[in-house]
Amino acid sequence: MIQDIAPKKYDNHYVEQTPEPKDWMLVYEDGQALCRFEDGQMYFPKASELPLEGKDVTYLFTISGERFFLLKDGLPEGLPGYGWEKTAVFRNARPQYRGFAGVTGQQLDGWYRANRFCGRCGKTMRPDHRERMMRCDCCGNTVYPKICPGVIVGITDGDRLLLTKYAHRPGIVNYALVAGFTEIGETLEETVAREVMEEVGLKVKNIRYYKSQPWSFTSTLLCGFFCEVDGDTSITLDTEELAVGEWFRREDIPLEDDGVSLTREMIGLFKAGRLPD
Repeated sequence: MIQDIAPKKYDNHYVEQTPEPKDWMLVYEDGQALCRFEDGQMYFPKASELPLEGKDVTYLFTISGERFFLLKDGLPEGLPGYGWEKTAVFRNARPQYRGFAGVTGQQLDGWYRANRFCGRCGKTMRPDHRERMMRCDCCGNTVYPKICPGVIVGITDGDRLLLTKYAHRPGIVNYALVAGFTEIGETLEETVAREVMEEVGLKVKNIRYYKSQPWSFTSTLLCGFFCEVDGDTSITLDTEELAVGEWFRREDIPLEDDGVSLTREMIGLFKAGRLPD
């Protein structure tokens, strides 16, 4: 998956730091990232390549000694040799650790942009100097990075797996699994049962946790579960959420593990007959 960057090691411990010329700078504007490609490799600008004097720059994280910083002001005029790319490019970027860095930086950039002003009193927020947190000096409100828990659900019926396609998403051609966000006061297992019933009208049993994945594209912590259909296997589709819901036999599943998403890894496990107990 995209976060599996071993032997590289991700360290997100926050300590205020000043960029040095060799450090990577992450710059985002209108859902796009500033980067360049050379010989199949993706590169971000180095601090030495950008005019940083007087700019709002913050430390993000380190990956095996390589430090990444965020240029909060953006750089709308661009930079010679670099271009603006939609952040979906991070899914298949090489080396993989830079793709992971790019999408994780995107999540933090979105959080900083969304918390410039206090949601309680409307005054200007400022970054805390000891941890990654925004603070309002007027009312004392504090805000930490947003992480939304959600579930990915592999629903099985013997040698069949239920695959779906989202509604109202032009250009989405691949199948996926039932998924949804956890509501307040709800356990992850209750989310699984509720989302399955709401989206495809099925009761499920034997709900078991598989694995989690940070999915910074949507500020989500995805939690993967497998479960078995309980009783009637007839699908009643929520057409507001889904365009397609179909049972596929193992040998007919049209997808492979792409090495990026938890969804595709779970589909690949079922297809290979390697579901965890």
